Amino acid sequence: MTVPSTLATPDAAPHPGVATPTGRVLTATLLLAPLVYLAADSTYAVRGWDDGTGGVVHVLGAIAYGFVVLRVAAWLPPASRLAALILVTGLVGLAGNVAYGFDAVHTSLGDTPLVDRTGAANLIKPLGLFFPASFLLVALALARLGHRRRGAVVALAMIAWPVAHIGDVAWLAVVVDAVLVVVFGSLVWPRSPVPSP
Repeated sequence: MTVPSTLATPDAAPHPGVATPTGRVLTATLLLAPLVYLAADSTYAVRGWDDGTGGVVHVLGAIAYGFVVLRVAAWLPPASRLAALILVTGLVGLAGNVAYGFDAVHTSLGDTPLVDRTGAANLIKPLGLFFPASFLLVALALARLGHRRRGAVVALAMIAWPVAHIGDVAWLAVVVDAVLVVVFGSLVWPRSPVPSP
């Protein structure tokens, strides 16, 4: 029995992994994740950072961004240390980002925010910082994949991210999200494919 040539040479496609069901899901999250997060931060901007609906949408957006991490890491060569760093920081950042969304839900029910507590509640703070850190690495990956401008914009957005979210600057959070919708959304249907490793 012979192995079909399409299975023997998976990198033969001009946009590796996009033609598969997994590739299509991962690529779709490039647009879905920032759109959902834009909805979350827009809700927070209107209703406050302790809004339960905003928290629910926040959790969904944070989960979607976990798939963005997987999408970009998969575009890098399999032996890439950068891909490994993106996976580690991205998945830890996913946990932290989801935790902050649940904290908004928790706070909407009248409880004290975890960031205002001590002891075990302090875990949320470093985990949350892994999210922008992971996307600084994603920005570096985009630059290495030939998308230097997009990478630079993502890096700037991730510098502004903690300023907006830690400083409770809702309008800045919305602007950052809108920028990320444009940048990551432009990778869904690139004019030239992301280079294969």
